[in-house]
Order: sequence, then C-alpha cells, then structure tokens
Amino acid sequence: MERQLQLDIIKMIHREVLPATGCTEPVAVALTTAHAAHALIPFGGEIQSIRLDLSANILKNAMGVGIPGTGMIGLPIAVALGAVIAAPEKGLTVLDHFDGGQFEQAKTMMNNGLIDIQLKQGNVDKLYIEVTIADSLGHTAVAIIEKAHTALKSLVVDGVEQIKSGEDSNISKATELCNDPYAGPEVLLTFDMVYEFATEMPLSEIDFITEAATLNSNAANYSLQGDYGHGVGRMIRSELGRKYLGDTTFTRLLSYTSAACDARMDGAPVTVMSNSGSGNQGITATLPVLSFAEDQKVSEEQKIRALMLSNLMVIYIKQKLGRLSALCGCVVASTGSASGITYLMGGSKEQIGYAIKNMVGNLTGMICDGAKPSCSLKVSSGVSSAMLSSILAMEQKVVTSNEGVVDDDIDKSIDNLTSIGRDAMQETDRHVLHIMTHKRD
Repeated sequence: MERQLQLDIIKMIHREVLPATGCTEPVAVALTTAHAAHALIPFGGEIQSIRLDLSANILKNAMGVGIPGTGMIGLPIAVALGAVIAAPEKGLTVLDHFDGGQFEQAKTMMNNGLIDIQLKQGNVDKLYIEVTIADSLGHTAVAIIEKAHTALKSLVVDGVEQIKSGEDSNISKATELCNDPYAGPEVLLTFDMVYEFATEMPLSEIDFITEAATLNSNAANYSLQGDYGHGVGRMIRSELGRKYLGDTTFTRLLSYTSAACDARMDGAPVTVMSNSGSGNQGITATLPVLSFAEDQKVSEEQKIRALMLSNLMVIYIKQKLGRLSALCGCVVASTGSASGITYLMGGSKEQIGYAIKNMVGNLTGMICDGAKPSCSLKVSSGVSSAMLSSILAMEQKVVTSNEGVVDDDIDKSIDNLTSIGRDAMQETDRHVLHIMTHKRD
C-alpha cells in the first residue's frame, strides 16, 4: 500500500471515529442550533424563535432517545440546550458539561414555545438539518448541516453567507474550513484495503484506536453500576441471566456491549467514541472485540489490529450505505466486530471474509426504527450473530452464493447488503416513520 494512501486512511479514520456525548442525531441538531445561536451572539439580542426543518431520518432517530444529563427525551431539550450553550467548536460533545443555570434557561425556552420542529419538504439528503433562529433585534441566522453529523454546509446571517462548502461537499469539507489537521480526501475502501491496512500498518501508527476502547469501556462500566434503559447488560449478568445463559466469553462480551448502549440511549452523561456518525456503531465495533481480546488474553498487537480491523470495516460499509438509512446500524457495526473477533480467533483473511458473508446472510434487513433504549436489544442480536458467524467461519462454514443475497465476491456481498438498506428499503423507512408519528391517531 502506497504511503500517501496509508496517511489518507489514517486521516479518514480520525474524521470518522470521534467522541460523542448523547445520541448523534439529536446532538447533530443541537450542534446546528449552536452554530446559528453563536453567530447571533455579537448582536446581543435574545432568541425569539427557533425553527427546525429536518429530514425524515433525523426526525426518526431523535424522537425517542434520552438526552444526557437532562432526564428528558427527544429533540426540544437538545435544541434548547444547543441554543443556550452556543459552542459549536465542541462538535459532537456540544451537550457535555452544561450547568444548572443553562439547563433551566433551556427548559424555559422550551416551555415558552420558542421551538418549532418541521419535516423538511422536498428531496434532501437523509441527514439534513436546517435551523433558523430569530432574535429580539430582528437578526436571523440560518445554519445547515448535511450529509455528515458535523459537516456545516451553510451559515447565513441576515441574508449574508458566512461559510459555505460546495454543492458536492463531503464529510471533510467542514473540517477543512476549520484547518483541521485530519482533513483529507475520502478514500474509497475495499475489503482487501481494510485487511491490509489493519494487519500490516506499523503498530505505532494505528494504536490510537485504543482511545475508542478506553472511552467505550468506561461507558459500559458506568452503565453496569447503575440502572439504565432496559438493563440488557445487567440482565445478562444477573442471577437469572447466568442461570440460563451462563458465564462465558460470549455472555461477557454481550453484556459489556449492550450495557454501554443501555446507558447511552437512556441519556446517561457518558461520552463514547462514535464510528461513522453513530455512537452505537462505535460501541458495537469496539466493545465485543475488546472484551474478547481481554478474555482470551491476546497480545497488545493482536488487540490493536483487531480493533482497527473492526472499526475500519464499519467505515467501509458505511461508505456504501450512507450515514442514515432504514437498515439498523448494528448490522454494519457487528459485521465489523465479527471481522475483529475472527482475527483474534486466529482466522485467516479468507475466514474473516467468511464471517462477513455469514453476517450478510443473517442480519440483512433488520430495520432501524429510531434511536431509543431498546437499541440495546438490537445490538445484542448483532453481537450474538457476530460470535456465531466467527465460529462458523473458523470451522470453514460460510453462507454461499447459492443462498440469498450473498455473493462469491466479498465486496459484492457488501454491495448487496448496502443496496438493500440504502435503496430497496426506502419505502420501509417512510412507513416506519409514519407508524412512529401516528401512534396516537
């Protein structure tokens, strides 16, 4: 692999594997709001109204999830806090460390009816957030984040464009405008590239991935000491869970991963390392591999390479799938963890490919019905399938091209998976949102 390509992949990983406090969809909305609110600060007026025009997928993923440190669910409090904090430089940690006064100010803003949330009309990207803020002095600011959770496409103050990336902007544009040292071109990955990078790069150049393991394991440990969401992680370790599921390498990695998701989706004040715009994807790409590595007492090098393999595989699949879709992100992330676990089992490149094909033959089609506490159940399903797929792969068992959507070629199998989630399930996506928004009709 050419040196420049290696460096570009490293930069891309740094852009895609980022700390995030809270579910990334409401946080991205809060971040967009913070951009607009920050632009109005020099005028000194008070916020009079906040209008949001959001894509359907943003609405779906922000409706039922807890907002960290608030004990509240959904977009209004996230929007209000974004406006009050007004610190866009914090990125996906914009909702981290607000004080009691800011919280009360945000609740007052909500209670006064200043926030109007609408579905964006017309053909927009699945990740589209437009926030318009008007102040008491007659000034307005409009901020738009599109395609990626931190990618500021446009900021207009009183009709004057302040910042704008091109019509074909990608994830790197917003960071380029901020002179981000990790900005760089998007590298279109393949399975061969992912495997080669993860298994052959000098360890000192990829060991930064352990930061994801540290951050996400802290979230899991925090969760296991409390009672969050549906308590899936704690249930697996409970007396009943141990009685029927046992206490094994498998149940320990299952508990660890679902526990972090329990806390995050319930709005616990935890920061996790996200992957491709999703904290749950970051958790699921990292913790099963970390837990397996620690349980099996593998070397530090094996652990780092497995973590990198898993996380980069997720980035690769998400390149094809897109930021948001009707396909549950745990399908993608657990496919990454299946790769990492198979590697730690001593699997060859071929066997890692088998594990991926087994995942495609199993979980393809699992719907995303928004971010919420029950996501930990889906994460558990994904991680369970990852372990099963890895063991089958080690025994030279693989779903063949005669079966369903799996192809002989590993990249084509991933193409088939992502085309179903990205294209074929669009009507499913619309119907899921309709159900979610009409339950009380």
